[in-house]
This record gives sequence, structure tokens and C-alpha cells, in this order.
Amino acid sequence: MKQVSHKIMSILMAFVVLFSTMSFTIDMHFCGDTLVETAVFHKAKGCGMEMQKPSTNDCEMTKKNCCKDEQLVVDGQDELHLSVDQVTFNQQLFIASFVYTYRTLFEGSDKNVTSYAAYKSPLVIRQLYKLDETYLI
Repeated sequence: MKQVSHKIMSILMAFVVLFSTMSFTIDMHFCGDTLVETAVFHKAKGCGMEMQKPSTNDCEMTKKNCCKDEQLVVDGQDELHLSVDQVTFNQQLFIASFVYTYRTLFEGSDKNVTSYAAYKSPLVIRQLYKLDETYLI
């Protein structure tokens, strides 16, 4: 259960970092005061009522366009910079030793190792307690 909760928390933290650093734009097209279209990550197409520019330079139109485009930009956090080149040798040594000891901390031995397995027990030739006549009472 503990491993499952650690995996869930690490995935959630990865998504938090991903979405906090992601930036995107929202394009909105208004016709008058009415919102006609909203688009995320690409430009809004429009309603088709935009005023066309005249083909000749002699004619100038001074009529105001009723359509307008607005763009909302959501900037993500860009302060997450990892600078590996500024790590000193002592810090690298500490990180390497910490990772090694943490990895080997939870490894268990697969077999039981006994230190006296190579020694044979002595053969009992005579019973010493009979020779010395010492008995437990």
C-alpha cells in the first residue's frame, strides 16, 4: 500500500510541475459585444463579417469594424532551471554516496549466511562430566 501511495504522489507531483510550467494562449473573436468563437493553442477563425480593405487606393473607408480579436496569454513558471554544471565535486560525491546507500538500504539478503558453517563440530569420544564427576543437581 505504501508503494502505491508513493507512486500516486509522484505522478501527481509530476503533473503539477508540468502544468505549472506550461504556457498557452486563448484567442477570442468578438462580433460587436458578443463572443463568437474561442480557441486554445491556435487562432480563432472569426465570424466572416470582417471588413475587407478596398482594392483601390482612391477610395478610403472610414467605417469602424464591428469585429475584434482578443488574445489572452497565460505564462507558465519559467524559473525551474537545473544547473548541473555548477555542482562542485564535493556535492557530486555526496549525491553519489547518498544514492548508493539509499539504494542498498532496503535490499535484503536472499539467503541466510552463517559464520560457523565452515567448521565441523568436534566428535564426542568420552563424556567429560563423567570423568570429572560433575553433575547438575
